[in-house]
Amino acid sequence: DIQRSVALLKQACLDSGFFYVLDHGISQEFMDEVFAESKKFFELPNSEKMKLLRNEKNRGYTPMLDEILDPENQVNGDYKEGYYIGVEVPADDPQSNRPFYGPNQWPSEEVLPKWREVMEQYHREALRVAKSVARIIALALNLDADFFDRPEMLGDSIATLRLLHYEGGRETGKVSNPSKGVYGAGAHSDFGLITLLATDDVVGLQICKDRNAQPQVWEYVAPVKGGFIVNLGDMLERWSNSIFRSTLHRVVLDGRERYSIAFFVEPSHDCVVECLPTCKSETNPPK
Repeated sequence: DIQRSVALLKQACLDSGFFYVLDHGISQEFMDEVFAESKKFFELPNSEKMKLLRNEKNRGYTPMLDEILDPENQVNGDYKEGYYIGVEVPADDPQSNRPFYGPNQWPSEEVLPKWREVMEQYHREALRVAKSVARIIALALNLDADFFDRPEMLGDSIATLRLLHYEGGRETGKVSNPSKGVYGAGAHSDFGLITLLATDDVVGLQICKDRNAQPQVWEYVAPVKGGFIVNLGDMLERWSNSIFRSTLHRVVLDGRERYSIAFFVEPSHDCVVECLPTCKSETNPPK
């Protein structure tokens, strides 16, 4: 029932910018396989992982504590390691000169035999889901359903898959403590259009619906098996003239190891982002 989906999604986008997507057509068996392959990579010796260190195209491995998402409140980096995989663009393609386009870095076939094949398939599947979600978002904004399908938007998108591993172990003290500035991932909002997040069953994600409240109120977002947690990014908040919301979120760890897979979706470099025609009025002029 598309109208019901649109109404529910619109309410979520006005309220928190976070919602769940179920029945998206990616099988549970395949999701399990992607998580298993992700785990295999993060279990490799550090020397192997460091051979694939993130390059200038933002592809490859990011070590533990590499990122600080909330420098004002964090005493050190995030207790997570990650791996970026983008749209594969051959090095000899003129497009690969543009930011975020280019060839991916891949672990060798000898070390992880099926790894590339699984990740490329997941990238394709997740992009298909993201485009379906974007159609419902378009309808919720009173646009044509195919508004975001245009070539300069998601027809030729900058879509980035990011595998994430949060270190566990109560012995090592990898338990988050917001009062001391220790986080799995510091508070931030995503900067792009939408993010699809698949997680294991370890709770950790928290959102803050009102970033200006003092003190801020943080609530957990429960994992949903086989489903995606989807959130809107700053670009969509800007595009919709602040009608839809991009919400602050963070990861707080309880000492258990945690795996998740984020899929960040942005339009292409040729997209002009300006106030959507349906999001302005005399009372709400373009910001």
